Amino acid sequence: MSEGVRLDKWLWAARFFKTRSLATEAVDRGRVTVNGDRVKPARNVKIGDTLEVDNGSDQWEVDVMGLSDVRAAAPIARNLYEETDVSVARRAAVAENRRLFREPSADFKGRPTKRDRRQLGKL
Repeated sequence: MSEGVRLDKWLWAARFFKTRSLATEAVDRGRVTVNGDRVKPARNVKIGDTLEVDNGSDQWEVDVMGLSDVRAAAPIARNLYEETDVSVARRAAVAENRRLFREPSADFKGRPTKRDRRQLGKL
């Protein structure tokens, strides 16, 4: 393999996005940066680069540990990168906040949600 792999192919192979077109779109919109810089999808990723990836549901900060332009099983894809400690802590904090999030309908006394209606029906 040459010295690098296209960014959009690598993101797809590392399973950050389901399709390569979604990876390309995210890079074009600036949701993926390489070493802190906005780049184009055709930019080559090299071992040692630091990527910040926002795939819509999670935000990752990873170091590139391997190169691949072929999508493989998840355990193999996991070997292509290593998540930074800061990123792990941030994602854990966001997950905890989601777990503790109070449903807005509990505070708002308007039309009941589907869940509220079911609970009322049980009474």
